Amino acid sequence: MKTLELLLKSLSGLLFLLLIMGVTLFVPFGSFTFYLAWIYLGVFTISIVLITIYLFLFDKHLLKSRLAAGPISETRKTQKVIQTAAGLAFLGIFVVSAFDYKYKWSAVPLTLPYVADLFCTLAFILIFYVFKQNTFLSATIEIQEKQKVVSTGLYGIVRHPMYTGVVILSFFTPLALGSFIGLFPVLILFIVIIFRVIDEERELKQKLPGYKEYIEEVKYRLIPFVF
Repeated sequence: MKTLELLLKSLSGLLFLLLIMGVTLFVPFGSFTFYLAWIYLGVFTISIVLITIYLFLFDKHLLKSRLAAGPISETRKTQKVIQTAAGLAFLGIFVVSAFDYKYKWSAVPLTLPYVADLFCTLAFILIFYVFKQNTFLSATIEIQEKQKVVSTGLYGIVRHPMYTGVVILSFFTPLALGSFIGLFPVLILFIVIIFRVIDEERELKQKLPGYKEYIEEVKYRLIPFVF
């Protein structure tokens, strides 16, 4: 893939994602005056753009592998189902949170959304460092040529720090949008991520040399001392 083509695909993918997020936030809310959504989208957009710029400049291999995402890109039926469920749960967070904030179903303290935006930013920083450590972090479950087990840094704490970052981001997203009820689809997403992790590890143990030994060394998948 040529450099310009890679950049254009990256930007178009980001714009499409932001469009979908905007629709699932502002349509349920009924207007564009959902100011908490604008703040969250600002945090999300700036974080993703900065990460994309870094990958474009320093790790085009990883950026290219992240473009093929979602159920269509998965090669196995199990992961197609898991990715579909994850996508629906992810969008459900925005829809439920928007309805909740509009109709005031839950009472969120005034300062909590801003604190949650800060934690969303920290989640993106965690994800960024995961990208820096593992150039083989494809958006789909696959074993790449010359891929090796990464066991240092964040990978020395949990086996799937990328998903840990996603869980943190997902948990604080409804709070940033002024909703407690939006945590219900987060719970669904967390369960789906657990299924994906377990299935992914089954694949890695079979096909990635050294992964079985890595599992013995690093005991926890997502959350230290918990799971």
